[in-house]
Amino acid sequence: MALSSAKKNMILPLILVCFFCSPLDSYGDDYKIYQPDCLTIPATEFLSSLKTTIDVVQQVTSIVSEFSRGFLDFRLSNAISDCLDLLELSTDELVSTLLLTQNPHNSQDNSTGNLSADLKTWLSAALSNQDTCVEGFDGTRGFVKSLVASGLEEISSLVRVILANVKSPHDRKSGSRRRHHRRGDMPGWMHKRKLIGGREFPEWVKASDRKKLLQVNGVVADLVVDVNGYGNFTTLSDAIKAVPDYSTNRTVIYVKKGVYKEYVEISKKKWNVMLVGDGMDVTIISGNHSFIGGWTTYRSATFGVKGRGFIARDMTFENTAGPENHQAVAFRSDSDLSVLYRCAMRGYQDTLYAHSQRQFYRECHITGTVDFIFGDAAAVFQKCQILARKGLPNQKNTITAQGRKEAAETTGFSIQFSNISVEPNVVSNSTGNSTLTYLGRPWKLYSRTVVMQSYISNAIRPEGWLEWNTTFALDTLYYGEYMNYGPGAGLGNRVKWPGYRVLNTTSEANAFTVAQFLLGNSWLPSTGVKYTAGLVV
Repeated sequence: MALSSAKKNMILPLILVCFFCSPLDSYGDDYKIYQPDCLTIPATEFLSSLKTTIDVVQQVTSIVSEFSRGFLDFRLSNAISDCLDLLELSTDELVSTLLLTQNPHNSQDNSTGNLSADLKTWLSAALSNQDTCVEGFDGTRGFVKSLVASGLEEISSLVRVILANVKSPHDRKSGSRRRHHRRGDMPGWMHKRKLIGGREFPEWVKASDRKKLLQVNGVVADLVVDVNGYGNFTTLSDAIKAVPDYSTNRTVIYVKKGVYKEYVEISKKKWNVMLVGDGMDVTIISGNHSFIGGWTTYRSATFGVKGRGFIARDMTFENTAGPENHQAVAFRSDSDLSVLYRCAMRGYQDTLYAHSQRQFYRECHITGTVDFIFGDAAAVFQKCQILARKGLPNQKNTITAQGRKEAAETTGFSIQFSNISVEPNVVSNSTGNSTLTYLGRPWKLYSRTVVMQSYISNAIRPEGWLEWNTTFALDTLYYGEYMNYGPGAGLGNRVKWPGYRVLNTTSEANAFTVAQFLLGNSWLPSTGVKYTAGLVV
């Protein structure tokens, strides 16, 4: 009997689980299981809990799969597809946790060398997936959501316990090390070729591989996409299909100027993909899927990426659905250790879905209306232009809606050295706004966002932050500000919530820098993207 694509995709992780867990099951008392310092319980107990949870995920996946047949409802079909994708991601994240726990010294390609930080990241992502799955059923037949929700809650409960058994990486710098890349994987940014317009482009591959590459207009790339037909592919989606699965080598795709009206999904199998455009406003990926159009928020994305180690530079991702269509994502990411450099994300409600894992945004332009930077990733935005737009009448703009669900998660948003303001048409006159604009609101109970060393315009309300629903999360959230400037940076009239704080010391602020919050010194140098590790440029 032929296997469904979802079941086929589960085979690899399950084989890995069986293979790597066999010593725990097969060896006698003399076999010594490595005991990582970051665990609060014996490693044998921790690994056993992981295997049990993976089994439960598989069981719930089978149940959800049954609902994928026989329903003609478009929104419900999308919700089920989302759920299957997210359960598959949870399986991968739990398997990665298991493998690295068993053999921390045999570092995986997506690890930073800080075991606690890596495990916390992957378990936090596995926890978030279930919430996203349940939320996707909003507006669908209630009985399906209720049947699926109990199984998802069981997974969340199990992951929550596992997450709590990993110590926090108090000293994120100690124990971290630069990831090792074999010769030919990433020679770095030191050897360069000229890109169009005088910009520089790295040699990602060794000299012996040069003959395999295409050279177009001075760009060294593995694949070239040109909407006009002067490349290997006319669509980015077709180019992504040609990328090898689970590749530890960087695959560079040059996307030439043009507007690409397509919906791109980079699956979890496509590792280390790098997209290079001809420039922000020049290379544009455009779509208009929205919640009102029948799509779930997760699946409304014009561009979505799950594969680890993703990099994009010099391009735009947009969703043109408009404010009247509510949730409409331009860019969504579950890619761990990923980077966006000199890219634009344009939309209205829910523009940028930083869904999970560790993400870095540098010199990007991000525009939207309601909750337009949201999700449960650990993300740093550095030297970005963040502009609220004019939305629906009487609508309030909220720039962030961070979705940290548990205090044990190491997720949150850090905005540093950035410009926070509004587009010109938002301001009705010199004395006020036509649309009230806030730095953010708490989507989940432990929502965490820090704004530091950034310019804040007078378009931001003096209160700074907006409640989600009366007193929800006001005691448990973590919203902080540090050394901001500009007419909207005054702290005198800020909210008085228990969870809001002004960061008064460099040690407090340092916790949200690239070096500490993302362990950026261990992996960002190999991407070649500029970054500031700490508080000083």
